[in-house]
Amino acid sequence: MMEKNQFPHNPLKFDRKALSNEKIRLLYSQLLLPRMIEEKMLSQLRQGKISKWFSGMGQEAISVGAAAALEADNFILPMHRNLGIFTTRGVTLDQLFSQFQGKANGFTKGRDRSFHFGSRAHHIVGMISHLGPQLGIADGIALAQKLDGSGKSTLVFTGDGGASEGDFHEAINVAAVWQLPVIICVENNAWGLSTPSNEQFKFEHFTDKAVGYGIPEEDALQIDGNDILAVYHAVKDAAEAIKERPRPILIEFKTFRMRGHEEASGTKYYPEGLIDHWSQIDPVDRFTDWIKSEGIVDEAFIAELRAEHSQTIKAGLKSAAAEPEIEADVTLELADRFAPVPVTTLPNLSAIETGTRELRLIDAIQEALGQSMEAFPDLILMGQDIADYGGVFKVTEGFVERFGKERVRNTPLCESAIVGAALGLSIANKKAMMEMQFSDFVTVGFNQIVNNLAKIHWRWGQNADVVVRMPTGGNVGAGPFHSQSTEAWFFHVPGLKIVYPSSPEDAKGLLLRSFEDPNPVLFFEHKFLYRSLSGVVPEEPYTIELGEARIVRSGDDLTIITYGLGVQWAEEVANAISTHSIEVIDLRTLMPWDETTVMNSVRKTNRALVLHEDTMTGGIGAEIAAKIQAECWHELDAPVGRVAGLDTAFPFAANLEVQFLANHRLFDAVHGILND
Repeated sequence: MMEKNQFPHNPLKFDRKALSNEKIRLLYSQLLLPRMIEEKMLSQLRQGKISKWFSGMGQEAISVGAAAALEADNFILPMHRNLGIFTTRGVTLDQLFSQFQGKANGFTKGRDRSFHFGSRAHHIVGMISHLGPQLGIADGIALAQKLDGSGKSTLVFTGDGGASEGDFHEAINVAAVWQLPVIICVENNAWGLSTPSNEQFKFEHFTDKAVGYGIPEEDALQIDGNDILAVYHAVKDAAEAIKERPRPILIEFKTFRMRGHEEASGTKYYPEGLIDHWSQIDPVDRFTDWIKSEGIVDEAFIAELRAEHSQTIKAGLKSAAAEPEIEADVTLELADRFAPVPVTTLPNLSAIETGTRELRLIDAIQEALGQSMEAFPDLILMGQDIADYGGVFKVTEGFVERFGKERVRNTPLCESAIVGAALGLSIANKKAMMEMQFSDFVTVGFNQIVNNLAKIHWRWGQNADVVVRMPTGGNVGAGPFHSQSTEAWFFHVPGLKIVYPSSPEDAKGLLLRSFEDPNPVLFFEHKFLYRSLSGVVPEEPYTIELGEARIVRSGDDLTIITYGLGVQWAEEVANAISTHSIEVIDLRTLMPWDETTVMNSVRKTNRALVLHEDTMTGGIGAEIAAKIQAECWHELDAPVGRVAGLDTAFPFAANLEVQFLANHRLFDAVHGILND
C-alpha cells in the first residue's frame, strides 16, 4: 500500500513480489490490448463508425490488474472506463466491436451502447448511465455468495463523481452492516466530467470515509492506480482475505483520465500542464519501461506483441463491419421485455376445492408468502423491520422462527440499495422479495426499478426474479405520504408486471404465481383491505395466472372496470341500482391487463366506466378508456366514463379524504352513463 503523501510516486516503482516473468509478460499483454483498442476506437469515432466513446486512457492498469487478480467465476461490475475488464475476461473482440456498432452479434441486440451490458458467461454485470446503482446490485450478488459459503468476492467499480450519489452511501452501509464479501473500488481520477474533486467533496481521501461505515483502517486501501502490479496485488490480497472472513474492503485507486469524460467534451477545463504531468506516469508507458529495464521483455517481444494485438483488433473490426445492420422486428422487441414464464407447478384455483375457511386479506398474503418460502429455498425476504418485528403490518410475523434471519432480513433505510440487492440476488440465481414499508417510499428506489429491474432482460437477457410488495392506498386517514396510489407511476414502464388483488382468494393465488414468475413483479396490497376484508381461501397452494381479469358480477347494461378497493365501491353501486344490470370486472393484473375480457364485456353491455382510486390525470383509467374507445367504437352507446381521485395530493382530514376518494363521485357518474 502506498503512503498517502507520496502520490504520485516514482514512475518506475513496481513490486513484483512472487510474480514470474511469464505472469508479468501476460499482464503486459493484457494491459497493452485495451490501449491499442482505444487508439483504434478514436479513429472509428472520427470516421463515424461508432457514435460515442468514453476513454479509459490512463486508467487501464486498474481494469486489467483487477480482472487479472480475481478468479474468473467471481462477478465484476465495471463502469464505462473499464474496457480492460472485458478484454482481460476474454470477451472476444468481434462481439465487443459489434456491441459498439449496434450490431446483432453484440450483447444487447443494438438496444444499448458501449459498456451498458453484461455477460453471465464472463461474470460481468454492466452499468447503466445512472452512476451508482451497480453498487447495490453488487451487494445482492455478494449476499448470495455469503449465504452459499462460496468464499467468492464481488468486485464493483465506481468513480469519484459517482461516489457523490446516495447509492454509494447506501450500498457501502449495507455491505458493512451485513459484512458482505464485496470489494468496492473507487477510481479516483479527480474529475467528474469537468467538475474537480474539491467541488465534489471536502474530505481528502475516500479511504477516510471507510471508518464511518465500520470498515477498519486495514480494510481501506489507497493504491497507485497507474501501477498494474500494485493493483493486481491489492485486489488479489483482498479476495484472499475475504475468503478467510467475508467483509467489505474498500480500495481507492489514484489515477487520472487522459482524455475527456467522453470525446465530445474534450479536456479544455484541465489546468495547463496537468496532462503533461500525468503523461510522465502513464500506466502503459511506465510498465513498458520497467519490464524492459528488468530484462523481462525486449523490443522484439514488444513489436511482436503489438503486431499480434493489431491483427486481432483488425480481425474483430472486419468481422463487426461485415455484419448487416439490425433489422427492426416489432415482435422480437416486445417479446424480449420479459423472460419466459415457466408453466406453474401448482394447480389453478379453478381446479381445487375452495372449502369454507375464511381469511383476511393480510392472512392470505402471509400464507402465500410462507408457502413460497417453502417452495423456493433460495427465496430471500428483505425489508425494513420485517424480521423479529414482523413488518409494520405484521405480514412476516413469525417468519424468523420458521425460516431464520438469513432468509428474513431487516434492512437499513435504503430502498435503492435493497432493490439493487434484490436484482443482485437474481443475477446470482436466487429469488428475492423486498417489502416497501409503504408504496409511497418507492420513490427512493425508483431508479433501480424503472432502469434496472424493468430493462435488464430486454437489454442483455438477464432476468430480474424480484417481487416488490407495495402496501398502498387510502381511506385510512394517513395523509399525503402514506396513502398515495403509486401504481400508475410504473404502468408506463415496459418490462414490469403490476399486480393488484382485491380479494384474499386472489391475493394468495396471484402472489404464489408472482414468485414463480422470473420477471420483476410489483405486488400492490391495499392497506384498508388488509384487515377489513375476509373471504374463503383454500389451504393448499394454488396459482392465478397474471394478466387474467375476473368478472366479479355479470350484467348487461354497463361494464365497470376497476381494481383494488374500487371493486368494493363498484359492487356497492351495482347493488344500489336495481333498475339496471351492471357488470363489474376486476383487472387483478394491471400490467399486462386483460384486454380481451374487458373488450368482450363492453361489446356486450355497450357502456363502460373505468374506476380507480388514483388521481384522474394520467391515471391507468385513461389508457384503458382510450383502448375501449378505439376497439369498441361501433358498439358504444355512450362515451366511456372515468371516475378517479381528485387531482391533488392525498389529504389527511377525514372530510377532505372523503371528498378526494373516487367513490364520492361514482354513483352520479354511473347514473349519467346509464341515462345517456
